[in-house]
Amino acid sequence: MGFQTEFNSVCKFKSEQELFELLEYGRGKMVKSGFRVFPAGQKVIAYTPDNQAIAIVKILASIAEINFQGDEVTQVEMELVRKLTEEEARIQTSLAHEMFFGERA
Repeated sequence: MGFQTEFNSVCKFKSEQELFELLEYGRGKMVKSGFRVFPAGQKVIAYTPDNQAIAIVKILASIAEINFQGDEVTQVEMELVRKLTEEEARIQTSLAHEMFFGERA
């Protein structure tokens, strides 16, 4: 048991439904496995499940808990700041692949 710190600029969705709700309603949440730290008030780049940059979001709350099944989970509540332009998304996706999602040396 322990907390895993997330990268300062990454908020990757694993669920298309959670991402859809954020983009459709301007607010949403995602559930991540394990205890993780997402600093409230921080703006981060949101990524689709296939690692494509899509938007800037603001973290509203991060709640780490053990659910009824005994699993460690973190719920992250956020609001949409804005969607990225096509050029911003392309550049951020390329940088994130090199920095976070690509092969590790």
